[in-house]
Amino acid sequence: MAKKTPIDRLSKSIEKILTDYQNDTTITVGDLAKKFTQKGALTIRSEASGRGWGENTGYDKGWTSRFETGRLSAQGVIYNKDVPGLPHLLENGHAKRNGGRTRANPHIAPVEKKITDEFEKAVMRSI
Repeated sequence: MAKKTPIDRLSKSIEKILTDYQNDTTITVGDLAKKFTQKGALTIRSEASGRGWGENTGYDKGWTSRFETGRLSAQGVIYNKDVPGLPHLLENGHAKRNGGRTRANPHIAPVEKKITDEFEKAVMRSI
């Protein structure tokens, strides 16, 4: 049988239901973000290792993730802790000393797109 709520307490009941839903959704999305952030770091690590990068620099083994939560937000960050400036240079190319540019080696953007798509689908399923 349904629970009856007097009309004078209806707004408080609706507010409580929405607050509970918001809290549950924030926790669920935060857990998913943490999982996919770690998965992305492992994927980039294996891609860099497969290309033979990092034999001298440790580039392939430096990939890690960090997860930050706020009151109403959750954010995952994937970064290279060992050589922080190198991913940008490899991904986009850079100017050479005697002129010209190096070839770009996009290896982060495809993984980002794949992980983002999977994350969005997982969020839609869970909500």
